[in-house]
Amino acid sequence: MIPSVSSIDIKNTVFGNEKQKDVSSPKSDMLLPNNFSTRSRIALDKFTKAFTVYPARGLKGNINSDFYEFLTMGTVPYIIGSATLMSVFNSANKYFSNTEMAKASKLGNKMALGVLFYAFAKSISKSFVDYPVKWITGVDTQLPYLKVYHQLPETKDDFDLTSYEYHKVGESVEFTRWDLLYGDPNDKKTLNERFDKIAKKNGLGENLNDSDQEVKPIYKEILVKSTLARSFSSYLWAACGVALAFQKPWDDYFKVATLKFWKSEEFCHSLKVFVESLKQSAINLYKGPSEVTSSFEKHAGKGVLALALSTTLLGVLNTVHISKKPSNVSSNDVMDKNKESVVG
Repeated sequence: MIPSVSSIDIKNTVFGNEKQKDVSSPKSDMLLPNNFSTRSRIALDKFTKAFTVYPARGLKGNINSDFYEFLTMGTVPYIIGSATLMSVFNSANKYFSNTEMAKASKLGNKMALGVLFYAFAKSISKSFVDYPVKWITGVDTQLPYLKVYHQLPETKDDFDLTSYEYHKVGESVEFTRWDLLYGDPNDKKTLNERFDKIAKKNGLGENLNDSDQEVKPIYKEILVKSTLARSFSSYLWAACGVALAFQKPWDDYFKVATLKFWKSEEFCHSLKVFVESLKQSAINLYKGPSEVTSSFEKHAGKGVLALALSTTLLGVLNTVHISKKPSNVSSNDVMDKNKESVVG
């Protein structure tokens, strides 16, 4: 049993400055609650720094600019590329004739909506795997933690420079942060509490002497399988999002679409039409447009939805099917004490 390296209260979590010298700030890595509030604050913090702090440090050749910051800045080209794709047709509309402008606008608007639906579906669909796996196995594969990184001094006057990175306990299968999953090292009842719950959910029994050692192989297997399941299913759901955006009922919404929320009557009407267009587009995607005669086009949307759903379901079932459970066969079941044995 390995005791936890951090006993800092979760309320001391810091989301903020890159250089932190406040004595109330965490001095060592700590587990964070996996809830909407924490995920939102982490996403906002990483998004802000990806466009401000990290690029500036990298361009200056700062000695503390590292691979974590490089990966975080991957958000920048993703968003810029998406914005470019969304505007590629609409920005040139003014150079077209009225007829051509209408056609380009229709395609451009659906392309913009497709980009938004792609990102939304890809992001939210990961929870279709994460939550069922957590409910069935007790393993939260997306459990976040705060990593305290002590930086090198940038000037002769710098001391105790600290930055904070946000990682997941299981983001590396080989280097899983087991130490953060233990409870109070001074309390034997709570030390393995998290492992005890996982062991019970996976049929290993209760009151195990070393539940952590029994659970770790299972935990690793779940991490690997759930990652694979998320990768496949999220892209298929993203494809469904794009297909949904290109349905004909959206034409009605684009005619009245407005973001001018200060004009309450127009804005509320556009929202109402949006909901109706979304509903009709979903029906069209599943049943196929009424004007289509081709059997393939009629059932293409239904096929994409079925593929995404079946892939997600199979991914979850494969993840919760644990093959590395310890054997329940004891030494008494193998050896017959009534029989003589010879040691050679």
